[in-house]
Amino acid sequence: MASDPVVDLAPSAPILGIETSCDETAAAVVSGARTVMSSVVSSQIDLHARYGGVVPEIAGRAHLELLVPVIAEAMLEARIESRDVAAIGATYGPGLIGSLLIGVSAAKALALAWGVPFVAVNHLEAHLHAALIEEPDLPMPLVVLLVSGGHTMLIRMDGPGSYEVLGATLDDAAGEAFDKVARFLGLGYPGGPAIDALAMAGDPTAVSFPRAMLDQGWDFSFSGLKTSVINHVRRHPEIDTADVAASFQAAVCDVLVAKARRAAREIGAEGLGLAGGVAANSQLREAVLDACVADGLRAFLPSRAMCTDNAAMVAAAAYHRLRSDGPSPADTGAVPGLRLC
Repeated sequence: MASDPVVDLAPSAPILGIETSCDETAAAVVSGARTVMSSVVSSQIDLHARYGGVVPEIAGRAHLELLVPVIAEAMLEARIESRDVAAIGATYGPGLIGSLLIGVSAAKALALAWGVPFVAVNHLEAHLHAALIEEPDLPMPLVVLLVSGGHTMLIRMDGPGSYEVLGATLDDAAGEAFDKVARFLGLGYPGGPAIDALAMAGDPTAVSFPRAMLDQGWDFSFSGLKTSVINHVRRHPEIDTADVAASFQAAVCDVLVAKARRAAREIGAEGLGLAGGVAANSQLREAVLDACVADGLRAFLPSRAMCTDNAAMVAAAAYHRLRSDGPSPADTGAVPGLRLC
């Protein structure tokens, strides 16, 4: 992807990051890939809640309206001006094409106006760098369970830029299953936090929902679980919704944690971490921590601010990409189906 020589950045170089892959308009300034000088996120949840999910056209229009003020706020909070910025990184995929184009176009325009390098950042890679921002001394190799509304992946991480996808979902992502089940149960959007909160009042053993592919490889499948929840509630309309939420959540977490533990054991990982929006789920965090204690692994549970989409992780990833690959070409476009590797 590089077109220019590798850039020798100062250890404390401030990088402006821009994130517009879905429904969060975010900008941040990170110094040396570790020190978060500012991180501003403008959520669009209220705009999409009435539709039960993200509407791409609405998301794109909101980014167009919000991005400039969000960038200005991030710069103000960081107490820097344009002349202080060493480079600008922006998510160019995966994500919604219209939303991605807003962020990429803004980043390239600012980079040209300010005379600094532009760096195209893979959103999935950025989530992995969220770990290194908060704990730069994480032992490698590390198994990262990246779980969000669009992705469920097991990743071997050997360091910045060095990854191997061990397994991924074959159908619905974990976060997508949370949203669909929550919608069916009438819990609103986003579904993950709603189910997490309701499950605390329920019995996780009330319904024995299926754990698909629990002992089969490192790939995932949650479509059948979602269908099982819907069918069970239709057959038993009197069942307590909290028990359904707790039982469903337990099934998802059991599969995620079992596969992550097995992957860590088989590749000889020294640590196990979480990334992505679903990493904020309270039961998943507790289960991963318990598993790491039992298996003698270093656990990494990102702060909830670093779980959801943010621009600090984009800036951190941009720092490393700029040092290893150099600036991205000026004709770099948005790639909605971009893969990690």
